[in-house]
Amino acid sequence: MILDVAETVWITLPDGCRLAARIWFPDALHRPAPAILEYLPYRRRDRHRGDDAILHPAMAEAGYVSVRVDMRGSGDSDGLMHDEYTSQEWSDAVAVIEWMAEQDWCDGNVGMMGISWSGFNSLQVAALAPPALKAIITTCASDDRFADDMHYMGGCLLNDNLQYGSTLFTWLATPPDPEVVGARWKDMWLERLDAVTPPALRWMQNPIRNDYWKSGSVRDDISSIKAAVLAVGGWADGYSNSVMRLLAGLSSPSKGLIGPWAHSFPHVAKPGPTIDFIGYAVRWWDHWLKGIDDGVMEGPRLTCWMQESEQPKAAFETRKGRFVAEARWPFEQQEIVLHAGENELAEEPRTLSRKIASRPDLGVGSGEWCPYGWGPDMPLDQREDDAWSICFDTKPLESAIQILGGVAVRLKLITFSPEGMVAVRLNEIAADGSSRRITYGLRNLALSDDLSSFQEIAPGQPFGVELSLNDIAYEVPAGHRLRLSISSAYWPLAVGLPEIADLELRSAEIRIPLRDGSSDLAPQSLGDAQVPAYRESRELVKPQRGRLSTARHLDREETVVEVVRNLGAVRLDDVDLTLRALGSETYSMPWHQPERSVARAHRLAGFERENWSVRVETVSRVTFAGQDYRFEGTLQAFESGEKIFERKWDETTPRLRARLI
Repeated sequence: MILDVAETVWITLPDGCRLAARIWFPDALHRPAPAILEYLPYRRRDRHRGDDAILHPAMAEAGYVSVRVDMRGSGDSDGLMHDEYTSQEWSDAVAVIEWMAEQDWCDGNVGMMGISWSGFNSLQVAALAPPALKAIITTCASDDRFADDMHYMGGCLLNDNLQYGSTLFTWLATPPDPEVVGARWKDMWLERLDAVTPPALRWMQNPIRNDYWKSGSVRDDISSIKAAVLAVGGWADGYSNSVMRLLAGLSSPSKGLIGPWAHSFPHVAKPGPTIDFIGYAVRWWDHWLKGIDDGVMEGPRLTCWMQESEQPKAAFETRKGRFVAEARWPFEQQEIVLHAGENELAEEPRTLSRKIASRPDLGVGSGEWCPYGWGPDMPLDQREDDAWSICFDTKPLESAIQILGGVAVRLKLITFSPEGMVAVRLNEIAADGSSRRITYGLRNLALSDDLSSFQEIAPGQPFGVELSLNDIAYEVPAGHRLRLSISSAYWPLAVGLPEIADLELRSAEIRIPLRDGSSDLAPQSLGDAQVPAYRESRELVKPQRGRLSTARHLDREETVVEVVRNLGAVRLDDVDLTLRALGSETYSMPWHQPERSVARAHRLAGFERENWSVRVETVSRVTFAGQDYRFEGTLQAFESGEKIFERKWDETTPRLRARLI
């Protein structure tokens, strides 16, 4: 049982800014204990209260002081927040860690953990090496903010840039709780509203791997991390690649765990099976913060879910497969090297001349870039997308193969246009003809190999392109075939181009890393999930996230995809508050005029109790203005139903195009 929960503790930073924290203390805390920090902007008092009520009490019950802090400018904390992953965010976190280590309830040993944003900044703060920070757990996060985050993939702008940008746009503008900060809540709210700018616009204005993105990408200086690192991910998540990269690059002690999961902690994630992640995390902390020799560092360095073949569906409760383990990572692997022939994949290189002319709405079978498992967001049967791609198949496999790691693809292309992108998918073709996506990657042909500058292209002359497809663990049964699918669109996962590029494929090579399984280690016991209920909440609107419908309007010759983004609505009885967090998106793509495509996102965040009712609404819209992007945004704030604030944006930002020489 927990002795005490401090609902609001104020942490004063060196510049006088006060951060609001919620702290869970272990039962019968007779002497100082290690402390664990989760540090993020997702409002500890309401929006994240249910999630916090599962994770942090469990840490306290295991003998840790668990500290959950609202970042500067978020929730009930003072100050303003303008962007994600800033130097201010990290220096504040270091000050919080120092404050924790100095408290009489802390023995000086601190851990940091989190998922998504707090998984990112756990890595970023660890790179600053504050002395008290001994270990971290980073879940569903990335070490490379440009190449491997929701903004860009292979230099291609993702529509997740708009969808998450609109979410952050909204929450940056939400007010503190008057019951915590008192009468100054309104002034704090107006100050936040005045300071908000649309994050999606800022991210669109940085379309190459420049200093903006390098800041906070720990991949660039991974040796600076001294703390022990437990890196966790899921194959269904958008952030599946960093676990293996971290294990390959870290010099500090590290372990990796990848399951079938989407963007959630493994004790509550879908697709299942879930695991006793809380128990595993406690063992990690016991070893690194309490010095207990509990065997957590013994056994495999990498444990991951080997997915097995099954029919594609938009939503899964569980995925077929099993956990496999590797004593070390990376290790020397075998690989299959295949080359595209006329229609087949073969062992010998071939010279081709194949036009790539995809419909601009190709990609409706892609699923979400970052599934959450709450709704229809997984990739579908790929046959429709394959029909508008150029495809190369192997013969039926004579025996099963286990793919483990990153698939590499090399293409030789010809273009006569400064426009161009390629999407490459590795699919499995089952005996019934269904096409099941194993992994995929994108590449903006306007960018250089390192994605940091313009590509120079001689029209009509072959040039090389390399792609790294997402890491994966996947077993392909005997009798099934592999398919390499190449297209010039992947919408709405990626933003389309305003014109259809004139591309020709001259050669293609794919390298597929294999696991032979001959030295299988027994995976560490991960146990069944133990998830206590948060009893102080009542669900009013169920959370839902994913693509609700795809419609082809024959009269308009246009494809429209409708998406829901509801965190839901809940009544939080213990703080006497009703929270609503609702959203939606619409993506439309004309078949013959891609320059008229539209992406639109709407978000609402509302808070209600007796004598207090406020809400924030935003609309974000991305279209083309000639060859450039056009961003339109609206921010509105309401108190007791009356509009008290409104601001609009209408800006164009240049798009990257290759330099023709």
